[in-house]
Amino acid sequence: MIAKISTFTLTGLKGVPISVEVDVNNGLPAFEIVGLADTAVKEAKERVRSAVKNSGRAMPTRRLTANLAPADVKKEGSALDLALAIGVLKASAQLIADTDGIVFIGELSLDGCLRRVNGVLPILISALEAGYKKFIIPEDNSKEASFVKGIEVYPMKSLKDVIDFLSGLKTCEPIVNREYVTKEGRNVYDTDLALVKGQAVAKRALEVAVSGGHNLLFVGAPGTGKTMLAKCIPTIMPDMTFEEALETTKIHSVAGIVKDADGIVYARPFRSPHHTATTVAMTGGGTTLRPGEISLAHNGVLFLDEMPEYNRSTLEALRQPLEDGEITISRATGSVNYPADFIMCGSMNPCPCGNFGSADKECKCTPSQIAKYKAKISGPLLDRIDLQVQVDEVKYDELVEKEQAESSKVVRERVNRTRLIQKERFKNDGIMTNAQMGEKHINKYCTLSPKCESLLKGAYERLHLSPRARSRIIKVARTIADMELFDQIREEHILEAISYRHS
Repeated sequence: MIAKISTFTLTGLKGVPISVEVDVNNGLPAFEIVGLADTAVKEAKERVRSAVKNSGRAMPTRRLTANLAPADVKKEGSALDLALAIGVLKASAQLIADTDGIVFIGELSLDGCLRRVNGVLPILISALEAGYKKFIIPEDNSKEASFVKGIEVYPMKSLKDVIDFLSGLKTCEPIVNREYVTKEGRNVYDTDLALVKGQAVAKRALEVAVSGGHNLLFVGAPGTGKTMLAKCIPTIMPDMTFEEALETTKIHSVAGIVKDADGIVYARPFRSPHHTATTVAMTGGGTTLRPGEISLAHNGVLFLDEMPEYNRSTLEALRQPLEDGEITISRATGSVNYPADFIMCGSMNPCPCGNFGSADKECKCTPSQIAKYKAKISGPLLDRIDLQVQVDEVKYDELVEKEQAESSKVVRERVNRTRLIQKERFKNDGIMTNAQMGEKHINKYCTLSPKCESLLKGAYERLHLSPRARSRIIKVARTIADMELFDQIREEHILEAISYRHS
């Protein structure tokens, strides 16, 4: 007897339907799994064997063959365990039930319990698009699954519960859908702009960057607050919409870092990989083509502290994602596409010792050492960073100042206002922020007066800027104009945008 059970596997963020075909034949007892299965899938036969036995059923003492179709799609992970177990029970006539149209997802422990699996959210969304409406998943994945509407999802604790449910011996209510509710502007981070002393210019640049979704680089001596400023970025970003939260959660679900208590990512990600991170860790890949740091930062912030300390090839790998907002990972095992639309914030010292340009401390670096240090960040990468800001040293009087600075909540309200202006402007263009504008959008929405063009031409020639840098200055000027509630870009907006191009 042949049993056919439906399940799904993941390729990137896309769920691929898999048919588990189990056949029981005469012959010596054996359990073979075929169909381009990885090690985790092949090891499932031992988990299935013990789980079936410990769920009050008997493992057939005959030859079992499980085919995972289509055979040319690579199957990875442990999410196929449950489908294999149900297939074995049906093929051996130990389970008489109609399983057509039901998708089984879950990892089995040896005692028959169902463990949570990674990637349930993208699997459910892909399965819904493919026409599936009924699912059985581990109970620990129920919070994550509750945000997908239009499907019936039954959470189960063990294989025995699944058997009893399918046999009609036990009832189970489907998961109740939950509505996505934002954190209502609450600061869920550990820092606030009100705690940053001084640094008026850096704070202004920070607000400009977040208002338009621009990339940012802080240059300054050690201890001037560059890292603290960077950590404040997500505190002034708008709350995530449901669509943004869903897309971010899909990536985090595949990576296995979604909090069970929430089931969805509410707060914008803040990723700060160590400077020893490899290119694969940053961009994604490996044997299972997992998302990297830039994808985990999607809809949030990627902070690179002390950028010159990162491997040069790792930094250069960021160039394409910074332009396109996504990354395609191609390996011998396949090719996947992950979104990677984030605000990149970097920090660096002005020289190896950090004292170059300081009024109080002596810099002992030679000109060649300073040039070599700065050259660690290539020109093409710097070209993609819209705002390059000098962070000055903080005076003692500023540190002990009693007057309360603006809080992140106050700044966020202005950012939200500016983002709404851009949302209305680009409602028919498929983009959301000024930073995402292409040349056609710049020509349409960023008309410059002769005086503005003259200022921009002078900066272009004096600073030896590239055409890309010119476009980015215009984008930043458009954001500054939006912040000041001007329809047209004025000379002061261009001048301020130019000031952010030369750290």
